[in-house]
Amino acid sequence: MNFMNIYLQGLGIAMILMTLLWIVSVIIKNVSIVDLFWGTGFIILSVFYFIVSPGNEYRKILILILVSIWGLRLSIYLAWRNSGKGEDFRYREFRRKYGEKRYWWISFFQVFLLQGVLMWLISAPLLGAQFFGAERGPGPIDLAGILFWITGIVFEAGGDYQLAAFKADPSNKGRVLDSGFWRYTRHPNYFGDSSVWWGFGIICLAAGGLLPVLGSVLMTVIIIKLSGVAMLEKTLNETKPEYHNYIKNTSAFFPWPPRKFKKM
Repeated sequence: MNFMNIYLQGLGIAMILMTLLWIVSVIIKNVSIVDLFWGTGFIILSVFYFIVSPGNEYRKILILILVSIWGLRLSIYLAWRNSGKGEDFRYREFRRKYGEKRYWWISFFQVFLLQGVLMWLISAPLLGAQFFGAERGPGPIDLAGILFWITGIVFEAGGDYQLAAFKADPSNKGRVLDSGFWRYTRHPNYFGDSSVWWGFGIICLAAGGLLPVLGSVLMTVIIIKLSGVAMLEKTLNETKPEYHNYIKNTSAFFPWPPRKFKKM
């Protein structure tokens, strides 16, 4: 099979998985389970790519291990964070807007089908890294990708841990976390997520795949412009007065030493 045949089969797998997940969401009346599945879905696609791709075995194993660590950590963390909290407020608002009698089928297109397609598109470097470069063993470029991945997983997991510990203290309610990783970037978890995916993209380049790296580009665009940084910044600006000063002092995305500013 060529690259596109395998990639299109990955789309079919993503659609089947999301349809099954949608059916479960209708039964339990909770669309939030789609968020928990995000990381796990990439693992499933990577396993499929691993089985059918003809690339270098060492690089295939490397990618599968890195994706599994990232995906399992993300899914487990989100399951823990959302435990006992019911459906996310975003989906509750959509349910209210469209009505209970309509949202059960609207959610399939608005949430599950959309995320399935995005998951498939973004997974391109995971396939590219495993499909290309059968005769090209891991080398310095792969090492660079691993370093990007390590940087990303440290920022993502570390940022999530620090934020969870901060929120667990009732005295911090309404305040802004500005220490640890959060001292150097307003979104260490999103920066980390993007770095992880650039790690996958660089390993894909090491295998000889160029166009599949667009999946890493797409993930970064989504994180910064669509569902991540932009959306959260708007919410925090409206709900936390301290956040205005935090913006003045702290880098939006890329880690950087805090700036000094004069309070007005």
